[in-house]
Amino acid sequence: MKTYHKNCRFVILISGRGSNMQKIIESCIAEKWPATICAVISNDPSSKGLEWAKSRGIDSISLNHKDFHSRELFDQFLIDKIDEYTPDYVLLAGFMRVLTKGFVDHYNDMLINIHPSLLPSFPGLNTHSKAIEKGVLVHGCTIHFVNANLDDGPIIAQGCLPVLSSDNEDSLSEKVLGIEHKIYPLVVKWLSMGKISIDKSRKVSVEGEKRFIFVDR
Repeated sequence: MKTYHKNCRFVILISGRGSNMQKIIESCIAEKWPATICAVISNDPSSKGLEWAKSRGIDSISLNHKDFHSRELFDQFLIDKIDEYTPDYVLLAGFMRVLTKGFVDHYNDMLINIHPSLLPSFPGLNTHSKAIEKGVLVHGCTIHFVNANLDDGPIIAQGCLPVLSSDNEDSLSEKVLGIEHKIYPLVVKWLSMGKISIDKSRKVSVEGEKRFIFVDR
């Protein structure tokens, strides 16, 4: 079991409005988790999510990746900024950057991502249109620990719903986002309570919790 502070510390990375970030913070406050959201950091200075977090009294930091000459330089600067907060976990919540291996290795078993598909199906972008094109019957989202491979790493939890014949990319995106808003705060709550562990075979277990959500709609 990973050791963690009595009051588990999180830094959240976003690129846009940060709707998952907002749900995590709202749930943390409302349910009084043993947790502190130390900072929200965005690689886009126009991110609406930064304004929202700042209005809640959370440190909100803009690090424009365009100001750096290489991905490695940006990631190192980001590491330095994150480490000022000594987090137990770093949460990717719509952070639209491919992270370097050095960054991922630095936060081994501390870096969490949410992806809008049922991994290992449909890694990368345009997951909802890919699901429609393939004619899948269920679609959803995955929360996982991050490793050096894109949208890979040990799976913590998944949520899904049926794909209807009337669905298109937009309707499916909206439905899956609704599941994301339920399952990501739940996983972060488990992390704050020390319920999540990874064994030597890189399989995740969650003490006393159901790791799969199915929404029949």
